[in-house]
Amino acid sequence: QVTLVESGGGLVQPGGSLRLSCESSKSTSTFILMAWYRQSPGQERESIADITHGGRTRYGDSVKGRFTISRDNAKNTLFLQMNNLKPEDTAVYTCQAVKLVETEMVSFWGRGTQVTIPA
Repeated sequence: QVTLVESGGGLVQPGGSLRLSCESSKSTSTFILMAWYRQSPGQERESIADITHGGRTRYGDSVKGRFTISRDNAKNTLFLQMNNLKPEDTAVYTCQAVKLVETEMVSFWGRGTQVTIPA
């Protein structure tokens, strides 16, 4: 079983920055993919960034150029650097880790961390 714990959320003014962390109880080098999602009240969960085992990254259009995803396998931690934050970035941010178990892709999820950008 894998436990993921997010941290780093909080309240910042528009234009500010935050760095989210997602610490894994197991080695992150075993995950083929790690990702950040976010969900606002009344909205569907949105995939905003992911990173493969090999380090290839992808971003959602809403965060491209402002957010950077990275992983430090030595620290078993996934990061999300968020710059130039906007009120529409307000959401609960959750990390996901995907592991290949035999022939099945298994996902693990954290509980999330709240990010609030006041209007």
